[in-house]
Amino acid sequence: MPINVVIVEDDEDMRQSLQDIVSASEEMNCVGSFPNAEHFIESFPYINADVVLMDIGLPGKNGINTVAQLKPLKPKVQYLMCTSYEEPEKTFESLCAGATGYLLKNCTPETLYRSVKEIFSGGSPMSSQIARLVVTSFNQKQKTIEEYELLTQREKEILQYLSKGYQYKEIANKLFLSVETIRTYIRHVYEKLQVHTRTEALNKVFPK
Repeated sequence: MPINVVIVEDDEDMRQSLQDIVSASEEMNCVGSFPNAEHFIESFPYINADVVLMDIGLPGKNGINTVAQLKPLKPKVQYLMCTSYEEPEKTFESLCAGATGYLLKNCTPETLYRSVKEIFSGGSPMSSQIARLVVTSFNQKQKTIEEYELLTQREKEILQYLSKGYQYKEIANKLFLSVETIRTYIRHVYEKLQVHTRTEALNKVFPK
C-alpha cells in the first residue's frame, strides 16, 4: 500500500518538482499539493495523509505554526520539514511543534524517498547539516541554562525588569534599592552570563 504524501510549498517550481519526485515512486502517492497553509488547513480534515512535506517560510501562516495547529488533530500524520532554512532555532521550533523529520530542499530524490519511508516507519530523518545544527544549538542552550542558574533570585528579577524595558532608576525604585546597587547587580549578571551589554544578556536568555 503506497504512502500518502501531501506537499505544502509556496514556490510553484519547487512544489511541482516535489510532486514529480513523489509521483514517480511506486511506493508513494501524492494526495494533495498546496501553495499555502490556509488552503491545506481547509482541506486537512478530508485528506487521508500519512506524510506531509511542509515548507517553513510560507506566505501567511508559516509551516511551524501550521504543524503545531494540526498535529494534535491527527497525531499519526508525520511532518517532514522540507525547507531551505539552516537555522537551528527554526529546526528546534519545528521539532517542538510536532515535526518528526527535517530535510533541506536541495536533497536528492533518493534522499527524499528514503526520508519519507523512514518517517512513515517511525524514524526521524534529518540531514547531516541539520543534525549538526541541532546538536550545536542544544549544547548552546544547555550552556545558557547553566549560566542562568548561576544567577541569584534577585539578579533574575532584575534581568526580568530589563527585559520589560525598565531603566536602572525605575528598577531601583521598584526594588527600593539605590541605582548604584542595581548597577552592581547587573555587572554580576553580565559576568555570569559572559556578556557585555543589556542587549546581549536579553538575547542570550530570552532569544526571539
